[in-house]
Amino acid sequence: MLIDSIRRNSIGLGIFAVLTAGTIALTQTLTAPRIEANKLSAATKALDEMVPAAKHDSPFFKHVITLPAGTLGNEHAAEVLQSVLQGQVNAVFLPVVTHKGYSGDIRIIVGVWSNGDLAGVRVVEHKETPGLGDKIETRKSSWIENFTGKSLANTTGEQWHVRKDGGEFDQFTGATITPRAVVGAIHDALEYFQANKGQLLTLAGAPK
Repeated sequence: MLIDSIRRNSIGLGIFAVLTAGTIALTQTLTAPRIEANKLSAATKALDEMVPAAKHDSPFFKHVITLPAGTLGNEHAAEVLQSVLQGQVNAVFLPVVTHKGYSGDIRIIVGVWSNGDLAGVRVVEHKETPGLGDKIETRKSSWIENFTGKSLANTTGEQWHVRKDGGEFDQFTGATITPRAVVGAIHDALEYFQANKGQLLTLAGAPK
């Protein structure tokens, strides 16, 4: 689910440690609360980068809509988080999975303002090639920032492709499949928002 996915991946991709089973158990017992707090803090920071604190006055994890399995590429039920300001939903965070990555699934969060403009996009999990496809990460390049402000209204269907395919968005040198997959997934998210914005912009309650 979206919250779990963000918590699992927001600390950083590709950080691994080889420890004995006993050490793992002891470490988890002693550090689990701190790790969970750090993960939640990192997740909130990533969402705040898309919708700054001044634009919402309620915690993102307080208002949640559950999407059925299969929606936006998610194999299981997924959660949409709502940004709320003065009792009104002003943006949503859509969990999207594209199965068209070069090395497997790419999981992203697509932030959409209530007017249909993109608030931002963040990759939360992928297995793309280091030094090539991993430029979809904000810590590797600013490529994904180019989507902020884009919408179905100001970017036509033909433009929602990489330049190699006649679209507006740059591909990476030596890596076209990865950015092509992400561009397509973002476009799918915007189309889903457009078709379901009545539900998505209706204030929801806390997750059960």
